[in-house]
Amino acid sequence: MTLSSVQIHPTAIIEQGAEIDVGVEIGAYVIIGKHVKIGKNTRIHAHALINGHTFIGEENEVYSYAAVGNPPQDLKYKGEPTVLEIGTRNIIREFTTLQPGTVQGGGKTTIGNENLFMAYTHVAHDCTVGNQNILANGVQLAGHVTIHNMTVLGGLSAVHQFVHIGDMAMLAGGSLTVKDIPPYCMSEGGRAILRGLNMEGMRRRNISTEVRNAIKNAYKIFFYQGHPTTEAALEAIGSLMSFPEVEKFAHFIRDSKRGVAHPHTFHSKLSSLE
Repeated sequence: MTLSSVQIHPTAIIEQGAEIDVGVEIGAYVIIGKHVKIGKNTRIHAHALINGHTFIGEENEVYSYAAVGNPPQDLKYKGEPTVLEIGTRNIIREFTTLQPGTVQGGGKTTIGNENLFMAYTHVAHDCTVGNQNILANGVQLAGHVTIHNMTVLGGLSAVHQFVHIGDMAMLAGGSLTVKDIPPYCMSEGGRAILRGLNMEGMRRRNISTEVRNAIKNAYKIFFYQGHPTTEAALEAIGSLMSFPEVEKFAHFIRDSKRGVAHPHTFHSKLSSLE
């Protein structure tokens, strides 16, 4: 890096050792720690803080008062050089907090590409966030959460430790999920339950009518036809598994460690049998 290849406001503080690539813009009163690496054409707005062993890819935008790479809020953390890795073309809005991993959790928090983190979003230690996700204002991810791809998490929603949110799933604003949310599903509630499929989201992602119908049938088989085990439901799906999207949906449920959220009517059926 040469000073002529980047735009750095004279009030910014960049510690010796930081690596700043070409085309980067750094605004007023920004603080960048000595272990930080920032990729090409990334823009850091005034008063942002980037700290720790944080690696930021190309063409990201970090807005004012975001705190990226500060130590994780975990009492087990003792200052180890764990990592926060951020991909390309992410938008990180005001007061967002993104934190590195812990040794016990694998040592890394990973964020993919083209995600939008709206204001006051929190991503805790050892999380994995995929690509093209939207986390609305005030979303809170506990440690070890996995967000797959193209999800939408509504404002002020929260995700419990170790929960997975599948591709194209939606979590309504103000919801808390303590269970995994399967791909293509919509969920909401104080303890989030499923509210059907994200049909409009699938249409917008150009998933064909045939595939959407196959996913709908698989959803009914899993949650409404009374199969006693996941393996029985997988067997009942049969030929639907020829669709990769159905296979992804079914295997997500099969492989869930925390168990998946269910529709309200599913819980009502269980209660009637007790």
